[in-house]
Amino acid sequence: MHSSSFRQILQFFLQFGVFGLLLVTIADDSFLFLPIGGDLLAVLLIARNHDLFIPCIFVGALGSTIGVFLLDLVCRKGGEAGLKRFVKPKLHEYLKRQIEKRAALALIVSCLAPPPFPFGAAIAVASALQYPRPRLLTVIFVARAARFGLIGWSAMYFGRHILRIANSPEFLWVMAGFIALCIIGSILSIVHWVRDGIK
Repeated sequence: MHSSSFRQILQFFLQFGVFGLLLVTIADDSFLFLPIGGDLLAVLLIARNHDLFIPCIFVGALGSTIGVFLLDLVCRKGGEAGLKRFVKPKLHEYLKRQIEKRAALALIVSCLAPPPFPFGAAIAVASALQYPRPRLLTVIFVARAARFGLIGWSAMYFGRHILRIANSPEFLWVMAGFIALCIIGSILSIVHWVRDGIK
C-alpha cells in the first residue's frame, strides 16, 4: 500500500474533527484493527488546534467506551469458552489472574498502557468473567479520559515536532505497511466473529 493512501485515510478522518475521533475510537476499541488509532488522531487534532484539547478528551473517552460496550456485548455472552478462539491460552490465564485479583487496576493499566499491550484481550476476559458492565464502562471512560488528557498535553507542548514527524516520508511508509496489517487483521477478526455466531 502506497504512503499516499495512508495520508488520504488520515485526512479523511481529520476533516471530521472530533466526530472523526469518535468514529475511530469506537472502531478501534471494539474488534476492528484500524491504521489510524485514536491516539494519533487526537494528537494531530490538538496539535493543529489547542481549543480541541477538552473536546478530544471527552470524545476520545466516549468513543472508547462505546467500542468497549460493543466488545462486551459479544464476549459477555460467549463467556470464557468463547475466548479460546480469540485469546491465546497463556495470555488468557495471565489476564484472568490479574482481573480476579484486582479487576479495576488491571483495566486501568490496560487503558493507559501503549500498544502492543493487549487492551482488547483484557476487556474480553473481564467481560467473559462477568465483571459488572456499569463498573467496566465507568472505569474505561475515566481511564481513557486520563490517557487522552496526557496525549493532549503532549500534543500542545510538542505539537510542531509531532506534525513534522507525521508529514515525513518515513513515517508515511511505515504507516502504509501498518494499514495492510490492519486490513488483514480486521478481516480475520470479522470472519472469526461471524463463524462463532453461526456455530
